[in-house]
Amino acid sequence: MFRFALILGLLSMVGPFAIDMYLPALPNIAAEFDATEAATQITLTAYFLAFGVAQLVYGPMADATGRRLPIVIGLVIFGLGSLGAAFADSVGQLALWRAVQGLGGAAVMVVPRAIVRDRYTGNDATRLMAMVMLVISISPMLAPLAGSTVMAFGGWREIFGLLCGVAALSLALTLFVLPETLAPGDREPMKAGAMLRAARVLVTDRVFMGMTLVGGFGMASFFVFISSASFVYVDQFGLSATQFSLAFALNAVGFFSASQFAAPLGRRIGITRVILVGVSGFAALTALLFGMLVAGFGSLPLILAGLFLANSFLGVVMPTTMVVSLDDHGDIAGMAASLGGTLQMLVGGLTIVVAGTFFDGTATPMVGAIALCGALAFVLAQMTPRREVAI
Repeated sequence: MFRFALILGLLSMVGPFAIDMYLPALPNIAAEFDATEAATQITLTAYFLAFGVAQLVYGPMADATGRRLPIVIGLVIFGLGSLGAAFADSVGQLALWRAVQGLGGAAVMVVPRAIVRDRYTGNDATRLMAMVMLVISISPMLAPLAGSTVMAFGGWREIFGLLCGVAALSLALTLFVLPETLAPGDREPMKAGAMLRAARVLVTDRVFMGMTLVGGFGMASFFVFISSASFVYVDQFGLSATQFSLAFALNAVGFFSASQFAAPLGRRIGITRVILVGVSGFAALTALLFGMLVAGFGSLPLILAGLFLANSFLGVVMPTTMVVSLDDHGDIAGMAASLGGTLQMLVGGLTIVVAGTFFDGTATPMVGAIALCGALAFVLAQMTPRREVAI
């Protein structure tokens, strides 16, 4: 299982690398193009929205052609988008090529989820998903550091050149190492009628929709942090690009370390209860942190500690909501993974747009938006019917 998780994790790192690696460069990009912070954040929103919509294609394609072909196509598109971004001469062009990156990067997010469902269900799937996340955890810890290192010897454009190389290496991994997990006899042709029927089954399943949106608002909270943190930490608190990278990695350590406890806790107390406890802890801690910032206690150590603890609770929520949402839909796992991923990315991308209108370069609006995401996830978790997966 570990080798399988390593392969899926390395492929799944492509998308996070495209997000995290250029975060230290956002203030530099804004300065070079004489753009506002909100305009620069659009380069993230464009990636997320394209990333989300494209999943609607890759999921059904993976059900029809097998799992490997969509990944290959996606990585080629991602590489072209990275190359185009390296030569962009305006924020608008950069946003366009970031959207192309998102169109390609979606493949290595949605298809590995379906691959997990091909091989495992229940608590075994949770354990594999957590192991995949452990591999992915290297990305938010190393990608910003890698980006700041590249900037020290070059600039932000070289970051996208490096991402093109990452796409090439991932393509080789897919072609020569990744096994095909969907047998020809289990494939479903891409027919509009069948896709609509599958989508109807999914959107009318309250558990699927509830767990998808709980995970979606959890993901949206992290997207808000991603889009705002470099401006907050660098401009408000005066951190260098390397210091920002280390501060950013702290949250990732809490999130991904906690994710490794999801399967053992699910076995002990039930996956549904793990989700409820995790969402409750995340909502309570982010609300408390927001209240303290409003009251004037806005020191950097407090923010770092508060977000670290909150994201630790979120770490047990993300893999478990994915498993519960997919568990009852093994026959349309690709469609379920793609629709779920699309909804989550759209929620995240739109949240960045809304939160960006209130952003003033300080931590308070950022944490307020994160706390709101936590509150909405908590309400949705309470409203979602309980469906315990087999362990």
